[in-house]
Amino acid sequence: MRTEEAIRLVAAARDDADLFGTDAPARRYRKLVAALHPDRLGAADPDVRAAATDALVEVTTRWRGGGGTMLGDYPLRRLAYIGDLADLYDVGADRLLKLPRNPADNDLTVREARALKVIEERGDPRHLPYVPRLVDSLTARDPATGVARWVNVLAAAPGLHSLDEVRRAYPDGLDPRDAAWMWRRLLVALGLAHRAGVVHGAVLPRHVLIEPDAHGLVLVDWCFSVVGEGAVPALVPGHEDWYPPEVTGKQPCGPGTDLAMAARCMAWLMADRIPRELRAFAAGCVRPALNARPDDAWRLLGELDEVLERCYGPRTFRPFTLNP
Repeated sequence: MRTEEAIRLVAAARDDADLFGTDAPARRYRKLVAALHPDRLGAADPDVRAAATDALVEVTTRWRGGGGTMLGDYPLRRLAYIGDLADLYDVGADRLLKLPRNPADNDLTVREARALKVIEERGDPRHLPYVPRLVDSLTARDPATGVARWVNVLAAAPGLHSLDEVRRAYPDGLDPRDAAWMWRRLLVALGLAHRAGVVHGAVLPRHVLIEPDAHGLVLVDWCFSVVGEGAVPALVPGHEDWYPPEVTGKQPCGPGTDLAMAARCMAWLMADRIPRELRAFAAGCVRPALNARPDDAWRLLGELDEVLERCYGPRTFRPFTLNP
């Protein structure tokens, strides 16, 4: 189904039967989500992108029954975010319920729950705000079909924006002095996880959320994580080129996997504004061989600070806005 066709279908639907049909409504729902999802739009016209976003919210909200639906003790008040493989609903009390669209992805939401539990149990409490807090996990079973989905409930924080949003606000590249605090905090999040034995596995701009005023950062979506040893289980569709060779080759990953992806994110964020010294630093993090890359986020943070001081002198706080 094409995006424009899906938009027209949603606009014309008078009721759920018009929207989803009666023969295979779940299949129609999946087709609509695939056609309207932001990853499908690429460089689409802004008006088409806006219409697709509105249509996707309508489709997902109507499929889940809107604010009247309960999952366990949680009311699905509104669709808050559309993730790579799950929809996130506001359930009140600053919490989001993460519901996979396809039950075949249950194993990935289970991975997220395990990773967040391990980080909370083993991680330095001072740095835990850099990752989401797992509030609850439960199984949601469709009463009509009996199909079960693994659901995670996560604590939410207001005022967060992805690096995708930052780049859209600064299409010519972000000032490296602003990118510096984001990179530093991303390394803290990764240092926290790696010391706990967890590799994130999908450090992409959409998964790095910042709080501009206080210079906060949260690394989200741990569904592709690895606890201990192993390969990253899946790639985020449409982002295959962001991954280092061990991921696309289905080989064991390591801390250097995340550090390479983090460097790629930050170099992309700065674009042509990245200075020669930071470009060389990033290049050292993305060497093709995993064992040739840095593997200690805390040590890398110290090395980054040295580069930043050579470039800009002692650190100072720079107010940051998404409205350049």
